[in-house]
Amino acid sequence: MDKLGFLGKKVDQLGFVVKNVDESVRDYYNRFGIGDWKIYTYGPPLLTYMTRYGKPFSYKARIALSYFGETRVELIQNLEGDTVYSEFAERHGYGLHHLGIYVPDIKAALAEAVAAGLMVTMEGAGFGLDGDGYFAYLDTDDMFSTTYELIQRPLRRHEPEAVFPVP
Repeated sequence: MDKLGFLGKKVDQLGFVVKNVDESVRDYYNRFGIGDWKIYTYGPPLLTYMTRYGKPFSYKARIALSYFGETRVELIQNLEGDTVYSEFAERHGYGLHHLGIYVPDIKAALAEAVAAGLMVTMEGAGFGLDGDGYFAYLDTDDMFSTTYELIQRPLRRHEPEAVFPVP
């Protein structure tokens, strides 16, 4: 098996599957002072490319983004579809789903993962203002006891649907 160079970098994001994003952002803010939260619905039309095990599919998830210090935190509520999020909730309940790693070139990072024998379970792209932004979840749960996500951040983001707390 080839080495995974991207695992030698820091973890940039913690992704949690939650039952209800709105309740979770209020709890994180009220209990720990974590916010501002930017809330989006991922799926069409925000995502222009979505696959599950390499085949086109569609889903919807409500996500909230903020920071624990310098680490990005993502709260994810599955709304529609058979996703890595719904699968995780069925197998493990709610909680820490993935460790996200920012990569400068998603195609190169995915080629490295595939060469190492890893499968992409779900991916999506196009969530940036310029149609950029890409994420891919790797089938690493059984191997590393967590899922790894590769993320190429968009240069610019759409305005969020909601912000908490409200300014």
